[in-house]
Amino acid sequence: MRVSTTLIAGLVSVVASGSLAQDAGAARGFAISPMAVFETGDSWTDGGVTHRLYGVQACLRGTNFTNASGIRRDCGEASLAMLVALIRDLQPQCHQAAAPSHSQTVFVFCVATRNSGAGAGSRIDLGTALIASGFGFASLATDGRPVHQPYFVAQLVAARAKVGLWAYPDVPEPNAIILRSLRDGASSASSSPAAPQ
Repeated sequence: MRVSTTLIAGLVSVVASGSLAQDAGAARGFAISPMAVFETGDSWTDGGVTHRLYGVQACLRGTNFTNASGIRRDCGEASLAMLVALIRDLQPQCHQAAAPSHSQTVFVFCVATRNSGAGAGSRIDLGTALIASGFGFASLATDGRPVHQPYFVAQLVAARAKVGLWAYPDVPEPNAIILRSLRDGASSASSSPAAPQ
C-alpha cells in the first residue's frame, strides 16, 4: 500500500492555500497523546474527549473490500491503520475546528511540518494525507455536498489514480452508505402512519 509522495505533496498545496492551513500557524496546537485510543480511521479519544478530523470520513467498520490477494478485509480497520501510521510518521499538531455544544466530540484539523529533506518547511494536512492516500474520504453534508471542498478534490484525485482503497473495485464508499441510510430513514419515517392524537 505504497502512497505516491508526489501525489500527497501536490495535494498538500491545495490545502496549504486554504483557510485550515493558514489558521494552523495562528492557533496554538496540541500533539496527539501516545495514550490516545483510536476508535475509527477519523477519530480518537484522549482524556474522555473524542477528537474527530473535521471534513474527513473514514471507511466504516464492518464493511468489507476484497484485497489483491482475494481476501476480504474490514474497510474501517484499513482506514484506522493508515490514520495511526500517518500520525506516527508525521507527528502532527492538531487545532480545534469546532466543538458542538452538547457533545464530547471536538472536531479538529491536524498539520505536520516537514523539518528536513526537499520538503523542509512545508506543511502536510493530516486530512489531505489520509484522503490522498486513498484511506479516507471527504465528508459530505446531508445534502450531498462536501464539508470541505479541498478534501473532495483530494478524494477525486485518489479515486482516479486508484490509490489505497480505491484500488479495489468493491470498496464500500462510506458516504454512499451513510446518505442511503439517511434517505431510507427519512422515507420510512414519512411513510409511517401518524400516531392518533
